[in-house]
Amino acid sequence: GAGLQAGSGDRGDRSKQDSLKKSNMETKRLSISLVLVLFLILALQILSAVDFDPYRILGVSRTASQADIKKAYKKLAREWHPDKNKDPGAEDKFIQISKAYEILSNEEKRLNFDRYGDVGENQGYPHPQQHQQRQFHHFHESFYFDESFFHFPFNSDRRDSSDEKYLLHFSHYVNEVVPDSFKKPYLIKITSDWCFSCIHIEPVWKEVVQELEAMGVGIGVVHAGYERRLAHHLGAHSTPSILGLINGRITFFHNAVVRENLRQFVESLLPGNLVEKITDKNYVKFLSSWKKENKPHVLLFDHMALVPLLYKLTAFAYRDYLSFGYVYVGIRGIEELSSQYNINVYTPTMMVFKEHIDKPADVIQARGMKKQLIDDFLSQNKFLMVSRLTSQKLFQELCPAKKSHRQRKYCVVLITGEGDKFAASYEAFLAFAMANTKDTVRFVHVYRSSQREFAQALLPDDDNSWGKSAVVLLERRNNAGRVAYRALDNPWSGSKEDNFILLDILDQLRKDPGFLSSDTVLADLNDELAPVFLLRWIYSAVDYLSECWDSLFHSSWREMMPLLSLIFSALFILFGTVIIQAFSDSGDERESPPAKKDEPPSKSERNDTGFTKDNRIPKKGFVEVTELTDITYMSNLVRLRPGHMNVVLILSNSTKTPLLQKFALEVYTFTGSSCLHFSFLSLDKHREWLEYVLEFAQDAAPIPNQYDKHFLERDYTGYVLALNGHKKYFCLFKPRRREEDVDAPGHCDDPSLGDSRGKSSSCSPRARSVKSKLDKLSLWMERLLEGSLQRFYIPSWPALD
Repeated sequence: GAGLQAGSGDRGDRSKQDSLKKSNMETKRLSISLVLVLFLILALQILSAVDFDPYRILGVSRTASQADIKKAYKKLAREWHPDKNKDPGAEDKFIQISKAYEILSNEEKRLNFDRYGDVGENQGYPHPQQHQQRQFHHFHESFYFDESFFHFPFNSDRRDSSDEKYLLHFSHYVNEVVPDSFKKPYLIKITSDWCFSCIHIEPVWKEVVQELEAMGVGIGVVHAGYERRLAHHLGAHSTPSILGLINGRITFFHNAVVRENLRQFVESLLPGNLVEKITDKNYVKFLSSWKKENKPHVLLFDHMALVPLLYKLTAFAYRDYLSFGYVYVGIRGIEELSSQYNINVYTPTMMVFKEHIDKPADVIQARGMKKQLIDDFLSQNKFLMVSRLTSQKLFQELCPAKKSHRQRKYCVVLITGEGDKFAASYEAFLAFAMANTKDTVRFVHVYRSSQREFAQALLPDDDNSWGKSAVVLLERRNNAGRVAYRALDNPWSGSKEDNFILLDILDQLRKDPGFLSSDTVLADLNDELAPVFLLRWIYSAVDYLSECWDSLFHSSWREMMPLLSLIFSALFILFGTVIIQAFSDSGDERESPPAKKDEPPSKSERNDTGFTKDNRIPKKGFVEVTELTDITYMSNLVRLRPGHMNVVLILSNSTKTPLLQKFALEVYTFTGSSCLHFSFLSLDKHREWLEYVLEFAQDAAPIPNQYDKHFLERDYTGYVLALNGHKKYFCLFKPRRREEDVDAPGHCDDPSLGDSRGKSSSCSPRARSVKSKLDKLSLWMERLLEGSLQRFYIPSWPALD
């Protein structure tokens, strides 16, 4: 019995051991399978993160241009769009294509991917330790157990996704935001990671941003962790911080972060005199000030007691062009206004008044005044019908420089005076401008007494035109002041005959742009409305003192350190200088002999210096002009490349210096073209070649009979030929001769012309008459580039002996 019991006990132990072994084996298998599953998940996550290559997805190289990237994206987007491609994986493929294009089309994201292989937004910091941290950060974000597993909201990419489009970088802030702050205020938030207070203000911030951005307020977000330089530049030493930026000046927000406080903060940034309250008592004075301010005036009629913030922001944006007034229709004292302009008190109304205050020039009415509607309305009414040119900036806006031959802008300028004497001519000009408004023509006027240099450059300097009004048509050719113009022959009186003449000239100008035959260079206009220096200094001092007073109560000691450092440095320098001067020994200064002055140069030396300076030919670096000889003839003309032209000046030995000086000044603005070459031809050496070529231009340059006794005295100095060697044609510039030059056609009888020991030849009357031959050369060059000159063809180029 005992043996049976022992046997049965051994069998029980064995069965227990077998079951334990089986359970251990199953546990090992399960653990191995779990490890394999986790490993596979990790591998797939890593591969999915590493395998994303936008260049491979779009099929372009790493050196591809933006045009190639855009072309590849359009082709793949059309091919894999889910609406056209029914493949089950088309949608995923289309998402990858869009993501790849989003990265490569943004230069900053593309640079980050090329450097770090990461498509994240928070890249671009080349420090090695930061690069390693970034790689680890990217790895743990791809892993399963990231911060979102614990719902831990401190990752800025996930928490502040709505702030991504407002993120500012230092260069973007300096180059774009600060200049733009002179047109609209900016509200900027300073934030960082691991900031509990930043999370607390987030709902209020989003609500305020959505409301203020629709009104035209600029929004910015600075991440202090990634943009430390910008955060220190703004003076933000803690997060969260909110600040305002207007006119390049920073103001910190110090109140509780609630919607109403932030609205009031933005409103407090704006100047207080932007909008004037208008009633029956002052509306005539307000609208009549258009002449003094040289601006249209805007009136807004609304039933709100306070001026809306949207209207104040609009007034700030257009303060340089328009004056703004606000009429509260819910009070007494506006009955005359309402009946005068037939106002609907139930609908907000905006009116623009220009030269005539009895009726508005333009009106809009809308129950919900949106920023886009107001901007479109005001941008079309920024200027008066006949604005007065009071500054160079206004002149450039009203009369822009010519950009191309198809985009021409002409200005009709009334040069008049102040007072009742000129009122009739001005009213007639205004009526003509209102009846003939066109997109290509702007009507302006200028006071002769305020802009003397402008008037003297465009009108003949005689006593007959001084006390009368005159009309000039002009076109600005470039930003350097060069204009083409034409003045009416008779003074402007505003009669019907003057209207018909001006209308006919405008019609001829529309058909032929070359109708403006005169040209000149205008100096910059005086700024008539600018305050004097003393007032500007006072305004700047008041602004600075108010800013310092603000800083004393609201700034920390760290923010006040630059100001305190400046004050103590100035005091130290002041008292240090006084103490040094009080205790300094001036004996050394009395004992030291006075410095020996250099003897002034003698009169003959001064004359020699002035002469050599005035008589030198312009440097080759200024305009490269080569002589056309038998050596350079083949390369500069006969074998000239297609599309290239050689502009050749004809001169003689006696007129070489003044003509080359004038030629260099006239063609300097055209030296930027690589298709133009400049040369000169000596008439004393190659007269026969020139006369043979000019025979093919008999109508433009008649050649006298060879039996004429004056045949050898024919003067061709000052002629300019534009030679096209490939197509075998030339264009001819023939100078206009003055009456006083007929008796002495070409050669200079004055021995001082070209003599290095006498008076400067370039300053003699003979040299001035020679230079005047090329007065119209710049206009001729413009017509040459336009292709509107007559061409004279020649069978073959003659040899140049």
